[in-house]
Amino acid sequence: MLSAAHDILSHQRAPGNHSHVDPEPTPTPQNSTSRYDCNPLSTAAVLLADILPTFIIKLLAPLGLHLLPYSPRVILCGACAAGSFLLVAFSQEVVTSLSGVVLASISSGLGEITFLALTAFYPREVVSWWSSGTGGAGLLGALSYLGLTLVGLSPGNALLSMLGLPVLLLASYFLLLKSPDSLASQRDGVLETSAQQPLISEESSKPRLNFNVNLSFSERWNVFKGLLKYIVPLALVYFAEYFINQGLFELLFFRNTSMTHSQQYRWYQMLYQAGVFVSRSSLHCCHFRYIWILSVLQFLNLGFLMSAVWFGFLPSIYLVFLIILYEGFLGGAAYVNTFHNIAVETNDEHREFAMSTACIADTLGISLSGALALPLHDFLCQSH
Repeated sequence: MLSAAHDILSHQRAPGNHSHVDPEPTPTPQNSTSRYDCNPLSTAAVLLADILPTFIIKLLAPLGLHLLPYSPRVILCGACAAGSFLLVAFSQEVVTSLSGVVLASISSGLGEITFLALTAFYPREVVSWWSSGTGGAGLLGALSYLGLTLVGLSPGNALLSMLGLPVLLLASYFLLLKSPDSLASQRDGVLETSAQQPLISEESSKPRLNFNVNLSFSERWNVFKGLLKYIVPLALVYFAEYFINQGLFELLFFRNTSMTHSQQYRWYQMLYQAGVFVSRSSLHCCHFRYIWILSVLQFLNLGFLMSAVWFGFLPSIYLVFLIILYEGFLGGAAYVNTFHNIAVETNDEHREFAMSTACIADTLGISLSGALALPLHDFLCQSH
């Protein structure tokens, strides 16, 4: 959805055409006198539609989402994902498209807290596997959308071609994963042997089985306070990188290239996801104990690209490509190292709660960045 953000906001269907097959939607008028080639609405609007429902879900999750079994949550994730593809693909209006993005956000937010909590039932190594998988998902999502539109598919048809993904999600959960609902329902007692199969068959990586979901408020508050040393720097990293992604990407427009504005934006998103994938998959090679260092580096990145947008001193889009790869690497490294450190340092009985609570950090940073990117877009486009 974020890769399609520029297309969602810069195009509308031709009047009277109700088919998603139309390969060339009618462009909305853009400001051709601005060096930024501005849309009337910033792509931060898509970011907010994509992140605010997730933020609400993550805020409410520590209050009792654990009472809902895992399987219904996953089914809801799949249904919302499929609905989002359909709604955006057939949409005639930006508002309808943003409603589809909201469904994608519900799927993503509920899925993240569900599967991060599930990692508590399996060996600690699955945290790095989870991070690598999410990094790969971002890269494949951006790359597939870029590739499908490059070969001639309309944005709507590109989205419809992805309808098989929610089916794969449900199949992988119900057919591949070992009975997490059984683990959850029996975590206060002795678990059956058949439900104790770890994802990695190493003797040193046995699942931890002494969970207690009935944590008191004071226990939850103490765990939360202990997580702040990770939540705050991770939120800052994500604030800086998504301020870049949804506030500055669309304004880093180069006219001295054969790529259209929409194509440049898709390449930015794909390269960012490539950097995220590499760093989320490199935990065993690059382990960061102090996440605040990555926060500082990401804010330096933000300052440099903000200056580039304002003064226009970057001569080539390929320099921006390199910077965006580096930006993605910092964000992915912050994510995987944060959750790895939490998994290692948290007590067994608190780990499920800690993993599902800490994931609010990235969502908080992204939400704030989207809220600030909207007025920045209007200011820069009006001033130039």
